[in-house]
Amino acid sequence: MTEKRARRTYSEEQKKQLVELFNRGKPRGEIIREYDLTASAFDKWVKRINTTGSSREKDNRTVEEQELIQLRKENQQLRMENDVLKQAALIFARK
Repeated sequence: MTEKRARRTYSEEQKKQLVELFNRGKPRGEIIREYDLTASAFDKWVKRINTTGSSREKDNRTVEEQELIQLRKENQQLRMENDVLKQAALIFARK
C-alpha cells in the first residue's frame, strides 16, 4: 500500500513563480517533478493565475457562483431564525 503524502503548502508568490516558469517555456512535467507537485494542482494554478492573476478559488468565482454562495448563506440564516421563532411560539403558547 502506498503511503499518503505529507500535505505541502505554497504561498501565492511561489505559485505565481512556478506558473511563470511554465509560461516562459519550462516543461510542465519537469516543474511537477522538480517541485513534487500533483499535476491537477499545478494545472489549476496555471488556469487560475493566467485567467485572473490569483490562484485562490474565491478570486476565480463567477458572479453567479458568488451570488449562489451568498443566497445559500442567507437561506441558512433565515432557516435558523425561523426555527428560533417556532421555538419561541411554542414557549409562549404554553403560558
